Amino acid sequence: MNDSPDFRVTFRTAVVPAAGLGTRFLPATKTVPKELLPVLDTPGIELVAGEAAQSGAQRLLIVTAPGKDRVVAHFAENLSLEEHLEAKGKTELLEKVRRAPNLLRVDSVVQDRPLGLGHAVSCAEAALGADEDALAVLLPDDIVKPHGILKAMARVRAERGGSVLCAIDVPKSQVSSYGILEVEEAPKSASLDVLRVLGVVEKPALSEAPSTLAAAGRYLLDRKIFHALRRIKPGVGGELQLTDAIALLIDEGHPVHVVVHRGTRHDLGNPGGYLRAAVDAALNSEEYGDGLGKWLRERLDLDSSDAN
Repeated sequence: MNDSPDFRVTFRTAVVPAAGLGTRFLPATKTVPKELLPVLDTPGIELVAGEAAQSGAQRLLIVTAPGKDRVVAHFAENLSLEEHLEAKGKTELLEKVRRAPNLLRVDSVVQDRPLGLGHAVSCAEAALGADEDALAVLLPDDIVKPHGILKAMARVRAERGGSVLCAIDVPKSQVSSYGILEVEEAPKSASLDVLRVLGVVEKPALSEAPSTLAAAGRYLLDRKIFHALRRIKPGVGGELQLTDAIALLIDEGHPVHVVVHRGTRHDLGNPGGYLRAAVDAALNSEEYGDGLGKWLRERLDLDSSDAN
């Protein structure tokens, strides 16, 4: 997606909620936070941080849980490791190790209780500057490629104000797993697929789903979201849903638009999606792509032969 000449970044802080326990990856996540599980050789949260930096964010604000310090520590310098790699002449590895600390400024806040995504976002309010009227929220489970969707969302906010979401078109069989958007046509935007959001339904049955467009883990939110979060009631499990706060803003006339992402999206929040993301990354790498592709073709041919 190309930037228009009048493009300007409309946010400085990218918030990454990372307080979850990663229960679907137990027992691995007993000791390793889910956000640090590598996609090939890079932790998922570093991939998300790289996307935020490319989109113009100056700061990454990680919402962590008590005792989950390793996620933030990944972005700190490790001088002894760097000195060791430099002494051994391992320059490629040294560049990889230095990448995370140099992406952007990283801060953290603690969500002391697991009260939902809306509550996690609300924890970021006190850490924002008084002059910040918008924030980006990136869910670390979602890997969205190619990068550029946040820039596109920022352009829509600069043109139309309000809040901007990212959506993917999901199969009908999956609508009950997502926050589904009710949308209508909006004024055309050059090179972008933009719709106006009328409402959000959290994990509806197919018969009650207003569309097949699902919120895809990237949000560019007006600061008014915090006022809405203070006014919604907890839902299932006592959690505050971000989608409920967005729906409240819509009801009150706050403009909300969605940019439909037509690229790829991987869900690192479950083992199946994580494996697909890792395979996709490996197939696209110069080092592993050819060998892995050859092995997969042979493996699939073998399975096909056995089935016959």
